[in-house]
Amino acid sequence: MKSFLKTLKDSQKPIQAKLQSLTSQPLTSTNTQSTSVQPFSCDNIPGIPQNGNEYSKLLGYSLYFFEAQRSGALPANNRVPWRHNSALTDGHDVGLDLTGGYYDAGDYLKFTLPLSWSLSIVSWGALEWFDGYQLSGQTGYLYDMVKWGTDWLLKAHPAPNVLYVEVGIDTVDHDYWGPDTGMPYPRPSLCIDASRHGTDVAAEAAAALASASLLFRTKFNQPDYANLLLQHAVDLFNFAETKPHQVYTVAVPQAKEAYESSRYDDKLVFAALWLFQATNQIGYLDRAIHYFNEFSQDEWTSAINWDDHSGSNYILLAMLTEKVGRDCSPWKAEAEKYLDGMVNQKHKECHHTNGGLLWLKGDSDSASLNVALNISFALLVYARHATTSHKARSYTNFALSQIDYLLGKNPLNKVYVVGAHHSSPKNPHHAGASGGTDIGNIGHPPVSKYVLYGAVVGGPDKKDRYNDDREDYARSEVTLDYNAPFQSLMAYQVMHANYPPPYLAY
Repeated sequence: MKSFLKTLKDSQKPIQAKLQSLTSQPLTSTNTQSTSVQPFSCDNIPGIPQNGNEYSKLLGYSLYFFEAQRSGALPANNRVPWRHNSALTDGHDVGLDLTGGYYDAGDYLKFTLPLSWSLSIVSWGALEWFDGYQLSGQTGYLYDMVKWGTDWLLKAHPAPNVLYVEVGIDTVDHDYWGPDTGMPYPRPSLCIDASRHGTDVAAEAAAALASASLLFRTKFNQPDYANLLLQHAVDLFNFAETKPHQVYTVAVPQAKEAYESSRYDDKLVFAALWLFQATNQIGYLDRAIHYFNEFSQDEWTSAINWDDHSGSNYILLAMLTEKVGRDCSPWKAEAEKYLDGMVNQKHKECHHTNGGLLWLKGDSDSASLNVALNISFALLVYARHATTSHKARSYTNFALSQIDYLLGKNPLNKVYVVGAHHSSPKNPHHAGASGGTDIGNIGHPPVSKYVLYGAVVGGPDKKDRYNDDREDYARSEVTLDYNAPFQSLMAYQVMHANYPPPYLAY
């Protein structure tokens, strides 16, 4: 590991020189007010860029947020003083070591489905915009962040047809509000296996490990670890293909309250597409197309998130068929129909709020920013593959408008990233950061004791209103999957932004 980090440090020298030249003068924009306001003062966290490109700081904050979600025995370089070694007996009830990994949100539960989706999006974004991490000096933190998650997935997959999908139980965990030092027990370990199948979560984990294997192979030069991840990914996909297909909550009903999956077909396509990229075996691309056609995934207009990958599948199919020289026109037509509907409000359930935030009826009700950020991620990934330059500009501009909304260009002039600005939320729904200990009064203390730097909250309502209340979890919740697209978008902005975040004007 030491030699790896030294290699990263040496490789970043010319890039850091470029960053210095980029940040030696203030960024300006024709559509952003010029300002001499200084960046928001914050704790001097090791590794967080304090000067220069503000997007680099936001990228570093997101990586810090993932550290704040760590479970298990923490490393010596832990940067979160209020996060402790925790849940050190996870898996003992089934004779396994299931310690480590990430708590999914503001509580102390661990779920494989949203973790896997989050790792896939972070890995995908890093493969697209790795230079953003390098320019920001964050590659080592990215390495640690992804590996902390993939190491746990390897533990959770102790046999080809066994996958642990949840540790902890909501009926126990949600009766507790306080620090990780007092989390409640028991913490049961729940799995799918050959007799209790879960097509969706097995495919999701396969996609996470396949995408991460590509990242570790091509960006971190870690072929042995990449091979290990890939072998588990292949085994999990084979497990996912086992019939009869079913969503995992049939086998593990305890997960319904938090992450009830509605479909599995989209995950089979998503996993096959990532296995194709990780192996270069064309059979996986053919499998993806087979599942897409078998389950009629065209004409889908819902949000991209941990439960529905149809939009991301359109984009990957368009890009990958183009890459191998196949006729990509029908896939591009499908992708652009989907994206045009989001940008131009053509989908039945899609509109934009008065403040400009993308809103999808139902999907946006409890995670409005996540909807907008996932679509923005998709738009920026696909833009260079668009069939016309007009579409490419339209996709890019709309994605940037959503990022700007997140970072203060909204009716409240509010920044929806904790710790980034004085207008940022002070009370995310997070037990550990709150400093409170009373489940009957989680609103106390009125301002969280610890700053959960980098966390993206659920977001405003359809009238652009936001109440900074940790009891209003639909607005103030923070989760792994909320931060995954945000982190990738900040890497993009480090590379491409020609104006600073809107909050520097406030």
